[in-house]
Amino acid sequence: MFTPARRMALTAFSALAATSLFATPALATVFQQGISLHPEAQISRDGSVRLSGTYHCELSPKSGAVQIKATVVQDGSRLSIGAGEVFCDGREHAWEAVSPLAAGLHKGRAQAVAELQEIHMAGLMPRAVDTVAQDSHDVEVVDHR
Repeated sequence: MFTPARRMALTAFSALAATSLFATPALATVFQQGISLHPEAQISRDGSVRLSGTYHCELSPKSGAVQIKATVVQDGSRLSIGAGEVFCDGREHAWEAVSPLAAGLHKGRAQAVAELQEIHMAGLMPRAVDTVAQDSHDVEVVDHR
């Protein structure tokens, strides 16, 4: 279980990583990792956007935290969102990333990327982020508003 200070640091770092301010080093310590992205993104009646898929991963004893980042791009609008908690136990798990705002997205084709990222910590501060698995392809944005 994360301490509140560590969780706050991870949340802040995730937001910064989602805006691509950090370079991704080549050394990763997650083993047997993979991620998939479902071929549909949904805009709900409340205007939120939902992307989903599956992932699997195993951690080495020296690994940091693991997160999922999902990005959808359509007509120049770009939305990057994080998914919930990631469990690296070697089994396949479902993931879902939800943004409260559609941010210019609409019904139709879009490009999407799902990334499984490992965060290396130095104390309470993130030191580096490695993308250890990725899936990218066109998705259909379905608008339920």
